[in-house]
Amino acid sequence: MSNDIRIRKGLDIRLEGEADKAIKQLPLAKTYGIKPDDFHRIIPKFIVREGSEVKAGEALFHSKSDERILFPSPVSGKVTEIVRGERRRILEIRIEANGQEFKDFGKKNVQELSAEQIKEHLLASGCWPFIKQRPYDVIANPDDKPKAIFVSACKTNPLAPDYDYALKGKEVQLQVALSALAKLTTGKVHVSVFKDSSLSPFRNFKDIVLHNVSGPHPAGNVSTQIAKIDPINKGEVVWVVTPQDLVVIGELFLSGHFNITRTLALTGSCVEKPQYVSVVAGAQVSSVVNGNVKSSGTRVISGDVLTGKKVSEDGFLGYYDDQVTAIPEGDDYEFFGWNKPVFNKISTTRAMTFSWLNPKKKYNLNTNTNGEHRAFVMTGMYEEVFPLDIYPMQLLKACLYKDLDELENLGAYEVAPEDFALTEFVCVSKQPHQKIIREGLDLMMQELG
Repeated sequence: MSNDIRIRKGLDIRLEGEADKAIKQLPLAKTYGIKPDDFHRIIPKFIVREGSEVKAGEALFHSKSDERILFPSPVSGKVTEIVRGERRRILEIRIEANGQEFKDFGKKNVQELSAEQIKEHLLASGCWPFIKQRPYDVIANPDDKPKAIFVSACKTNPLAPDYDYALKGKEVQLQVALSALAKLTTGKVHVSVFKDSSLSPFRNFKDIVLHNVSGPHPAGNVSTQIAKIDPINKGEVVWVVTPQDLVVIGELFLSGHFNITRTLALTGSCVEKPQYVSVVAGAQVSSVVNGNVKSSGTRVISGDVLTGKKVSEDGFLGYYDDQVTAIPEGDDYEFFGWNKPVFNKISTTRAMTFSWLNPKKKYNLNTNTNGEHRAFVMTGMYEEVFPLDIYPMQLLKACLYKDLDELENLGAYEVAPEDFALTEFVCVSKQPHQKIIREGLDLMMQELG
């Protein structure tokens, strides 16, 4: 069974530096780092100490509010440092790798397990953080029963990895994971792929409902797909899992090991040789870029240019990221840049910019925002790139003045910060839309539960 989802509103940001379809196997990095900030609203409580020896899959800490939710080490080695910031806030846990000795959780046959046994296995192995929930876009509550589970296998963000290529050869793990998740919901497991993708590994899977997606970004955002397939109402919960996390879950059941090796796309105009690399999550960035990025005037981003985070080469990959992007640092200024025709930038309007003349052109954009933060201006541009049946400007303002009734009525249950990355990109007021939405969702979770 499959259904078509066609998105008309949005904007494809075509950048130079798409990854070539060749996978390079990277050796284990010397140092790995786990950042609690990658797990939103999780307050860590440590199980290990500095100097502890751990195996890959062995828990480093658990959630203070629910000790069932464990966060494991991606590699075996020694916990060398727990880095703290202001008020002793934990910034990262550093592990010096000495190989890949896995903790054995035991092989499991999904068909023989009940829903409760599957849930217990995912919790005990540290795979539970891969399951996010809507509303609020946080790690799912194990006590909830979702009305559906969603997987988006069609990323549309700039320079996104091609899942048809990145997941090739992982069909067995994917099917096992999907069959396991199907037992955890009262509804369906919905998987979305590109309509023109004949090579998608999800085409012939069982225990899922397949959806064919077409249209510009954010057609690949799971919120866009949820709104078209099974919208969220007050009191309802859905779960979301990414395809590369499905591979980790499937591998757990098949081998008994927590193996968080990802196929990562190394992209961007500042990458000498854009390509795919096989890397363990949490690796030090320097081991991934490895002299393949221009040494000066470059910003390295863990993730994509719209939603990713700036990292130094001494920093670490985000726990959930399957893309690294390197683009020019926008620290220069154009004299009277606002007063001359522009041919090398993307714009949704036809005022002084001419990107609309060549919609297939790829651009070498930098990080310059070309303006400063100022008050909201009503332009109607947000609605042109926002496909959800929601008023984006009104929702942003409701977040700012913290009106819970308006947030509910305007559809905040349906969104995540990433859904406002495009409105932030086109915003002439340079407002931090994703940060505003995140704070609004946190307020709702705190006050409404």
